[in-house]
Amino acid sequence: MNAIIACGGTGGHLFPGIAVAEVLRDRGHEVMLLVSEKDIDALALSGRESFRVEKLPTVGLPSPFSPAFFGFLGRFYESLALCRSIYRTFKPQVVLGMGGFTSTAPVLAGRMRGIPTFIHESNAVPGKANRLTARIVRTVMLGFKECAPFFPKTNTEITGTPVRTELVRLNRREARQKLGLQEDLMTVLVMGGSQGASGINQAMIKALPFLRGASVQVIHLSGARDERLVSDNYRRENVPARIAAFHHRMEEAYSAADLVVARAGAASLAEFAAFSLPGILIPFPYATDDHQTRNAEIYARVQAAILLKESEVSGELLARKIRELIEDPEQIQQMAANSSRLAPQDAAGRVVTTMERYTTHEARL
Repeated sequence: MNAIIACGGTGGHLFPGIAVAEVLRDRGHEVMLLVSEKDIDALALSGRESFRVEKLPTVGLPSPFSPAFFGFLGRFYESLALCRSIYRTFKPQVVLGMGGFTSTAPVLAGRMRGIPTFIHESNAVPGKANRLTARIVRTVMLGFKECAPFFPKTNTEITGTPVRTELVRLNRREARQKLGLQEDLMTVLVMGGSQGASGINQAMIKALPFLRGASVQVIHLSGARDERLVSDNYRRENVPARIAAFHHRMEEAYSAADLVVARAGAASLAEFAAFSLPGILIPFPYATDDHQTRNAEIYARVQAAILLKESEVSGELLARKIRELIEDPEQIQQMAANSSRLAPQDAAGRVVTTMERYTTHEARL
């Protein structure tokens, strides 16, 4: 079948969408990815020339009372018209939206063609786009079972959140060697999601004076804006670290780490669990409906992570939590085992199987 996956705008939408596209391609289907015009999409897709890709106008929903709302409507209809034009040539039999308003127009265009449409919601609390789009799809596929009550009038299936196929665990010592790290030192991965996170960077900078002399090394992915600031602080506090704005081979960073300090986006959490990584989670406080806190609570509840609110995080507190964990290998091992149990089992395959099931049914009719 010809499949459309609309997955642009953030790494949290894009990377699970790529994971689904990889399974579709492996099963012999044609795939087209519809992404946004943002730099993050172009960056994530570099080196993936095997997929057909089309860019849609970036669409974010402002307040209905804002003058920007009319601009939103204009870009939404522009995006819808472009989708309908693309579909006339590509002739999709199925459309999957991965969330965000970048995926709403493609799903609506699919519905207008009368073909099966789906959305995937990775978070514990759905975003506005998926709440609206759910009304016109056959099934909403979920990363967390806790999200199901938000869709009482729509068929839901719990698939888990898809993880990219290249994210395969490497030997820990080899991964550390590749990153220029010491092979036998406890390693903390600090990251803020696909675009970095200033709040995480600042919290870690304030923690560094309290980590001096600790038996620890850090992989810190800062995002481009804070890279120099972060690097200068590690050098000043003499804490060994590998610092980069981004790291394209995340399987190396995940495999090298014993512990992660991060936001709580659903796609990142699925990847942490796939690598059995325990976490200190500091949810983005301004996420819609505080959904990152809801995500983090699921991991904290089963003791796979420690949840800290950004408003309450001091450098001393964060450093103390890191020290407590790295000095207690048994606790880290137990948290790692708990994290592993949350890992999605073939989530991308489940998503594709659902799409195939509906498309085969339509073909029979």
